[in-house]
Amino acid sequence: MNDLVRQHTALSDSDLEWLHLLVSEWQLLSDLSFADLVLWVPTLDGTRYVSVAQMRPNTGPTSYQDDMIGHLVPRGRRPLLDAALDEGRIVREGDPEWREEVPVRVESIPVRREGRVLGVIARNTNLLTVRTPSRLELTYLQSASDLAQMIAAGTFPFPGEQVDMDSSPRAGDGLVRLDAEGIVQYASPNALSAYHRLGLAADLVGQHLGQITAELAPSRGPVDEALVTLASGYAPREFEVEGNGGVIQLRAIPLKPKGTRIGSLVLLRDVTELRRRERELITKDATIREIHHRVKNNLQTVAALLRLQARRMDSDRGREALNEAVRRVGSIAIVHETLSQNLDERVEFDEIADRVIAMVAEISPGRVTCRRNGRFGILDAEVATPLSMVLTEILQNALEHAFVQGDEGTVEVTAVRGEPRPEARLLITVQDDGRGLPEGFDPQRAGNLGLQIVRTLVEGELGGTFDMLPGAGRGTKVVLDVPVQPQK
Repeated sequence: MNDLVRQHTALSDSDLEWLHLLVSEWQLLSDLSFADLVLWVPTLDGTRYVSVAQMRPNTGPTSYQDDMIGHLVPRGRRPLLDAALDEGRIVREGDPEWREEVPVRVESIPVRREGRVLGVIARNTNLLTVRTPSRLELTYLQSASDLAQMIAAGTFPFPGEQVDMDSSPRAGDGLVRLDAEGIVQYASPNALSAYHRLGLAADLVGQHLGQITAELAPSRGPVDEALVTLASGYAPREFEVEGNGGVIQLRAIPLKPKGTRIGSLVLLRDVTELRRRERELITKDATIREIHHRVKNNLQTVAALLRLQARRMDSDRGREALNEAVRRVGSIAIVHETLSQNLDERVEFDEIADRVIAMVAEISPGRVTCRRNGRFGILDAEVATPLSMVLTEILQNALEHAFVQGDEGTVEVTAVRGEPRPEARLLITVQDDGRGLPEGFDPQRAGNLGLQIVRTLVEGELGGTFDMLPGAGRGTKVVLDVPVQPQK
């Protein structure tokens, strides 16, 4: 719609925002009218109309088999559009049109904003299935007529009341029509069923909706006056009411077709099961986060015990082995700590990588700088946990074997997400400028425990590849290529 309006019309950005607000609401008008809606806007030179939006009803058959958006129509071809635009009134004159042997009643509703008519809504009703209307259908049509008059007067939609139509109640979910005093004139069967879920034993018709809603909602004190006002439909609001184990979502729409409030529409939906599932998910999420938190605490306890044992070791080799185990346990604890703070089983691995680099850098034998380039991005927990251990082992190996006491150097970790699908693979390079590999070294057969861990995790658990090569000038380069989707 933005492109069509800016290309063909002289409407301002504020006018365009008004049209967006209208389009976000007009599914309700379409459903209440049992009709298709097409929004026509005059072109910049005033000689044509361009259709910028279209809506089909959920409550009846469509009048258009094809998409109308982008069509251009010259003035004079559709007199009802001209009359509505020029006179600023709803136009219903004329006989039904025939489209592919289907009779269609066409009406035109001017779209007004701040006294100016921005465009015209063509309301097209398929008459092929017309029958004697029921009480529900009559209420729908009367409510649609009131909304159409409000659009023509520029009082609907309500400024500042942007509605999420994906989650907001619709006409078919449940509809209640109120008079100016808030008394129920009509309640659809779905609306009545929703109130029965709250504990209502009687009929809704003739009841004051605000009072009955406040009585059904649990309260420790007097009747909630705010809830009475909301459910009476005096202002456009969306809210929820819970009682008797049920939850209903309500949306109030004041009806002011001639500038004075004559009543209200209240759309409502029973969301009891939806809210129950949401609460179950919240509880499960909290449980999962608590498990990660406890695992992290237990791992930190294990690391503390290993560190304490290392201090009591007489053997330097034994002490160093225990310190390596401390760092391995610590790398896993970092992942669980991050997972304990998230709502899902995915983590921002750059933070984990930086903490692993800082942790391993503590064992540097000289003045060695460790740094990271590129981004690992967001990874699943199934990838993040073994990858953190792999990164720990490679960095630990580089700092222990590439440099001796007093050396200056650099260890650089580079991460690149694969192309053309960045979510598919991750290329990691760990480059140092140390002493390099010994003569005849084969990383695929080396018996070092750290390299065995790397090979097992990269090839077995991550399903990737691992290689260790001489650096371009000096030092060693380790290359990891791993899929960043968890292995099935």
